Amino acid sequence: MSTTTADSTASAPAPAAGLLDKERTIAGPGFNRWLVPPAALAIHLCIGMAYGFSVFWLPLSRALGIKEAIKCGPEVGFFAELFTTTCDWKVSTLGWMYTLFFVFLGCSAALWGGWLERAGPRKAGVVSALCWCGGMLISALGIHLHQFWLMILGSGIIGGIGLGLGYISPVSTLIKWFPDRRGMATGMAIMGFGGGAMIGSPLAAELMKNFASPTGVGVMQTFIVMAVVYFVFMLGGAFGYRVPPSGWKPAGWTPPVAQTSNAMITQRHVHVKKVWGIPQFWLVWLVLCMNVSAGIGVIGMASPMLQEVFGGSLIGVAKKIGELDTAQKAAIAGIAAGFTALLSLFNIGGRFFWASISDKLGRKLTYTIFFVLGGVLYASLPGSAGAGSTLLFVGAVCIILSMYGGGFATVPAYLADLFGTQMVGAIHGRLLTAWATAGILGPVIVNYMRDYQLGLGIPREQVYNQTMYILVGMLVIGLIANLSIRPVADKHFMSDEELAEEKRLAHDRAAAADVGSGPGAGGTTPTFVVALAWAAVGIPLAWGVYKTLLTVGKFFA
Repeated sequence: MSTTTADSTASAPAPAAGLLDKERTIAGPGFNRWLVPPAALAIHLCIGMAYGFSVFWLPLSRALGIKEAIKCGPEVGFFAELFTTTCDWKVSTLGWMYTLFFVFLGCSAALWGGWLERAGPRKAGVVSALCWCGGMLISALGIHLHQFWLMILGSGIIGGIGLGLGYISPVSTLIKWFPDRRGMATGMAIMGFGGGAMIGSPLAAELMKNFASPTGVGVMQTFIVMAVVYFVFMLGGAFGYRVPPSGWKPAGWTPPVAQTSNAMITQRHVHVKKVWGIPQFWLVWLVLCMNVSAGIGVIGMASPMLQEVFGGSLIGVAKKIGELDTAQKAAIAGIAAGFTALLSLFNIGGRFFWASISDKLGRKLTYTIFFVLGGVLYASLPGSAGAGSTLLFVGAVCIILSMYGGGFATVPAYLADLFGTQMVGAIHGRLLTAWATAGILGPVIVNYMRDYQLGLGIPREQVYNQTMYILVGMLVIGLIANLSIRPVADKHFMSDEELAEEKRLAHDRAAAADVGSGPGAGGTTPTFVVALAWAAVGIPLAWGVYKTLLTVGKFFA
C-alpha cells in the first residue's frame, strides 16, 4: 500500500543537481525514516561540545607558564589580551568564547534559517561542519601563536555560525518525517546538543592529559584531533539526511482536523518573512526566553550555589563555607562536580522525556507545567536550603533542569503546530534570538544579585534566596505569555499559490512515490543499516553517560 500522497505537479529530481543540493536528498522508495534521527544526533553531539568548552579554560589560562599562569600586568586590558604574547589569558577573558557561541548561534540561525529551508539539511550540515571544525582549527592556530583574537574569530564567531546552522539543520526535516510524533523527533536531536559535552568534555580531558608536555598544556593538539573527529561525524550526519517527498505521510496516519481535534495544530503554513508581525511568535519567543533565562541562571551557578548553601554539611562537618580549610573545600568541590554532572543527565533526559510527553499533552499544557511546577520548585529552594535538606534541594534543581532542557526540545514542535511545517526550521532559527537574549539575562540576574546580596553583608548561604523569587517572577511572565497563545489568524497563512511557489523555490519537486508501508516509513531498508546508524551515535553517547555517572558517584559517595 502506498504511503505517499500523489502530487500531480511533481517531477523527478533534476539530473544536474549537485551532491549537496536538496533534490539529491529526497528519499526514494523503501527509505526508513528512523535513519534520520541518528543523522541529526551525529551533528548535534558534535556541536554540543560548546557546552563543555569550560574544560579548556584552566589549561589555556597557563598556556605560556605551563605549571603556573604568567599573569598580565594591570596595563594589559581586555583588548591588549587579544594580541599579547608575553602573558597568559585570564579565565574571564576566555569565557567570552562561550558567550559568543550562543550569540552567534542565535544570530546565524535567524539570518540563514530561510536559506536553510531552500538549500536543504545536507548543505546546511556540511557548512556547519566546515564552520565548527574549521573554527576549532583556527583556534588551534591561535593557541600556537598565542593570539586570542584568532580563537575569538575561529571558535567564537565562525564556530558560532556553525552552531546555529547545525542546531536548526534537522528540525524541519524531522518534523516532516514524524508528523505523528513531532515532539519526540525533535527531542531526540536536541537531546544530542545537550549530550555533546558529556562526550566531548571527558574526551578532551583524556586528550589533553595525553598531549601535555613540559613545553605545552596539550590544548592545541586536542583541538586538532577533535576537529578532525567531529568533521568525520558531522559529514556522516549531513550525508545521512533525507527529506520526504512532497505530500508524504506515515502509513495509516491521518492528520488531525483542527476544528474537531486540536485547534492549536494547523495544516496550513506561514512564511518566515511574516512571523515578526505575528503576536503568537512573540508570545512563544517570550515563553522560551523566560524558561531558558531561569534555567540557565541556575546552571551557571549550580556548583558554587551548592557549596555556599550547604558548606561543610556536604561532608558531615558543621561549618560554613568560609570556615573550611583547603582540604575540606577540595572535598566539597568534588561533590559539587558530581552535582553538576547529575544536572547534565537531567538536562539531557528532560529534552527527550518532556518533548515526547508533549505529543500526548499538547505543547501549551506542557509549557504550563514547566512554569507552574517550576515556579513551585524555585520558590521551595530557600526553604529546603534553610532546613538543611540536601535531598529536597538537589531533587528540585534536577527537575528544574529537566524542564529547562525540555523547553528547548518542545519549542520546535510548538512552532510547527502554530505555523505549519513548510518553513518551521527558518522560524525556529528566528526564535533562537530568545536563547541569545536569555544567555545574557539569566546569568546577569543571578550573578549580579549574588554580588549585591554579598555587598549588603548577607551570609553566603542566603545570597540566592531573593534570586530564586525573581526567577519565579520570570516564570510567571512566561506562564501568562503561554496562556495567551491562540491559533494563528487565517490572514497570516500562505495561499495555495504562495505555498506552491515556495515549494518550487525550495526544490521540493519529488514525484509522488511509494516509500514503503508500515509505520517505519518504508520497510525495505535493511535492519542492520538502521542498527549501525544508531550504534554510531549510541556508543559514544553511552560512553559519555558512563563517564558522567562516574562523576555523579562522587556526589552520592
